Amino acid sequence: MEKRNIITISGKSGSGKSSTAKLIANILGWKHLSSGDIMRKLAREKGLTLVELIEQAKIHPEIDHQIDETLASKRKETNIVIDSRLAFHWIPNSFKVFLAIDLETASKRIFSNLKRNALRRASEKEKSLEEVKMSLEEREKNDEERYQRLYHIRYDDPKNFDLIINTGDPRNNLKVVVEKIVSAYTGWRLNE
Repeated sequence: MEKRNIITISGKSGSGKSSTAKLIANILGWKHLSSGDIMRKLAREKGLTLVELIEQAKIHPEIDHQIDETLASKRKETNIVIDSRLAFHWIPNSFKVFLAIDLETASKRIFSNLKRNALRRASEKEKSLEEVKMSLEEREKNDEERYQRLYHIRYDDPKNFDLIINTGDPRNNLKVVVEKIVSAYTGWRLNE
């Protein structure tokens, strides 16, 4: 299978997938696509919060299929960074990265971002750190069950990835994470 100039970034909620992908795309001069942005847009179009859309996806698989079709359509593209939990699955010839993080750190990060970002706050319903943590646990469980039911995969299985980075480790700030990914990607391309 021919390797493509595509980097897919998967990971837990709050691990920094979007921030990392945007910065890598900027550094490399590539395009960026986020399934989170696709989902938030779809939720707004349906008059739902992101949490409500995810709840609906439990019983309406067409929601996942719509997002997945968008991702799969990118497999022939080049020079693109995609942050999505399942992009590694839909674009197997990409350089596949997984960003790990513990629940406590992810909850604090998401809560902090919600307080700063009015647009995202409008699409979310959590008001406290504890509510964010509970919602995050529910979302992780829901997503894992859906992906298993729809595709028979675990999105967090290490064997799916070329590189795994723990972004909950304070030594792995955004700059360090991006440097590690770009360096590992360069090595991956050279080993064709």
